[in-house]
Amino acid sequence: MTSMDPLPTTFENFTYSRPEIQTLTQEFDQLLSAFEQATDPEAQLQVLQRINALRKRFSSMYSLCYVRHTADTRDAFYEAENRYFDETLPAFEALNDRLYRALLASPFRTALEEHYGAHLFTLAELALQTFKPEILSDLQTENTLSSDYTRLKATATIEFDGQTYNLSSLTPLEQSDNRDTRRRAAAARWTFFAQNAARFDGIFDRMVHTRHTIAQKLGASNFVAIGYARMRRSDYTPEMVAAFRRQIREYIVPIASELYERQRRRLQLERLYYYDEDYLFPSGNPKPMGSPQDIVNSAARMYRELSAETDAFFQHMLQAHLLDLVNRDGKATGGYCTYIPAYEAPFIFSNFNGTSGDVDVLTHEAGHAFQVWSSRHLDLDEYYWPSSEAAEIHSMSMEFFAWPWMHLFFGEQAEKYRFMHLTSALRFLPYAAAVDEFQHIIYENPTLSPDERKSTWRQLEAVYLPHRDYNDNAFLQAGGFWQKQSHIYNSPFYYIDYALAQICAFQFWKRSREDRTNAWTDYVRLCRAGGSQSFLGLVQLAGLRSPFDDGCVPSVIGEIRRYLDSVDDAAF
Repeated sequence: MTSMDPLPTTFENFTYSRPEIQTLTQEFDQLLSAFEQATDPEAQLQVLQRINALRKRFSSMYSLCYVRHTADTRDAFYEAENRYFDETLPAFEALNDRLYRALLASPFRTALEEHYGAHLFTLAELALQTFKPEILSDLQTENTLSSDYTRLKATATIEFDGQTYNLSSLTPLEQSDNRDTRRRAAAARWTFFAQNAARFDGIFDRMVHTRHTIAQKLGASNFVAIGYARMRRSDYTPEMVAAFRRQIREYIVPIASELYERQRRRLQLERLYYYDEDYLFPSGNPKPMGSPQDIVNSAARMYRELSAETDAFFQHMLQAHLLDLVNRDGKATGGYCTYIPAYEAPFIFSNFNGTSGDVDVLTHEAGHAFQVWSSRHLDLDEYYWPSSEAAEIHSMSMEFFAWPWMHLFFGEQAEKYRFMHLTSALRFLPYAAAVDEFQHIIYENPTLSPDERKSTWRQLEAVYLPHRDYNDNAFLQAGGFWQKQSHIYNSPFYYIDYALAQICAFQFWKRSREDRTNAWTDYVRLCRAGGSQSFLGLVQLAGLRSPFDDGCVPSVIGEIRRYLDSVDDAAF
């Protein structure tokens, strides 16, 4: 495909062609040499645009491969291509490393900053902290281990009451109105993890040691600083994150514990066990009405009525077949949004299973997709997406902007859904903080054994999730719960981002209830900025208060608590 070719109109027609790394490297070498030999800023800009086009082709093929591989992890062709990228991505990172060094050494840096903004150079400096040619084989190992973890979960087959389930399709049973069904379904899920504990432990143990080796080769004492640089965190530190976690412990954990106790009374249970946590109402959790297609149709109406921008965006997603939403065997678990820049195509991936999570994941990933759709004009790989904590503002805030249309999905249960959604968002914060602190401890102490890691997790659960009662589940009592969390394996330190973003999204929730028009205007401005600024710069651009500010967390939580307290449990 060349820049002159018309773009295919649907995802099925997007052409995949393996980007051979040898050819790519030769082209890159020639262009980088021209960049370094340029005698004026305009010449450098022209060459840089050609380099960006080369990088865009590679990242597009990688994203296309990733989507098709996760859509069916049993597909032999895309399994092989995914393995190719596991091996090749470090070499591509090496090319980017050379580009970043050339950018930072450019005699025309001022002119380049005027064109692209200064943040590109901040990102280049961060990237240089995360790569040296000496770690190429370690990065390949890390990628392979990540794929092994994803495949292990995706290929789970769980027998339950005479039928076979995967991890995604088992979820509705874990939210059954029948408590015994919930208990047995949860036990079945965790039996899978217990039976594969040695494999999960082995993968993670190799990951930790590989990442520690990478950090040492890069001159760091441990992986924490490297993890932060990988996450493109340019304007806050681990110490600031630790202070944020303290706010969660001080202000959120007590409220979350009250909400769990309120749930226990509502359900009239003597004790609230772990398998009860996601079942919030005696009348059952709200479930979306109709088929997956009905949900998509309701989303189309919602985005048509929300704004002209979201209408154009979602219609494009539908017409180009850029949604893969329904669970099936062999499909990777979870949900995500990616971007295929050569086709200007966001792509939403999820596993609908008939629970309210279907609406959650659609609105959440649509927030990501709308952002990258809005910032596609920036046409720079570094700027399509912001750093992840900023990106999660888009997704979590979109969930709240969708509130006025929840009747389309839940009918008379819309208010029940809103109560559950806000309750769950608040209760999530301590878990996110626990995951983050766990990772800091793990990478600061890379020689911990698998059993010591599980013991560490249990200690953190006692602090952040003091309500949790695992009853007689030995695997969870021993500290195995965290092994379900793919971020811990595949995206180290990518989890407190959700908590930081949630505090920002709560601000949009509050503002949208006060002045929806101005709140939406600020949200669109944030989306259009993409990754052109740092996290705190984007927070300021959107008119939001930094989650790190002392007192920010309680200032947001008060309004939420008033809303939740105003709801009569008897109505549910």
